[in-house]
Amino acid sequence: MPSVLILNGPNLNLLGTRQPEVYGATTLADIEALCTDAAQRLGLSVAFAQSNHEGVLVDHIHAAKGTHDAIILNAGAYTHTSIALMDAVTSVDLPMVEVHLSNIHAREGFRHTSHIARVAIGQICGFGPKGYLMALDALAERLVTP
Repeated sequence: MPSVLILNGPNLNLLGTRQPEVYGATTLADIEALCTDAAQRLGLSVAFAQSNHEGVLVDHIHAAKGTHDAIILNAGAYTHTSIALMDAVTSVDLPMVEVHLSNIHAREGFRHTSHIARVAIGQICGFGPKGYLMALDALAERLVTP
């Protein structure tokens, strides 16, 4: 069964209480439960990690090679600043979908640039927690469907 690492960056551990007008009331644990259920229906297994530290996120990406078949990455604010995360994704040669709860293109100008998008097979933003499920659907088509 193909395995997907769902990796979340800084401040996503505060979902449900952090700026609910932007990010909603759903917690990270809620998103993980939704993804676990969806993955089972799609014939995928999922693993989750979250860190507020860039280097730890890089380490998770490196460890995914040989362990997982794809990555869903919500890099949070590192999306707009981290060449290290972009390089890490490139170095493991795994399909990766970039996800954001809010529409980063409708927010502050500095959020319009994504270094992660350059190495993603696609970007999903603005659909709240459903974006993770959309990413799982896209990866299932790539990994499970013959």
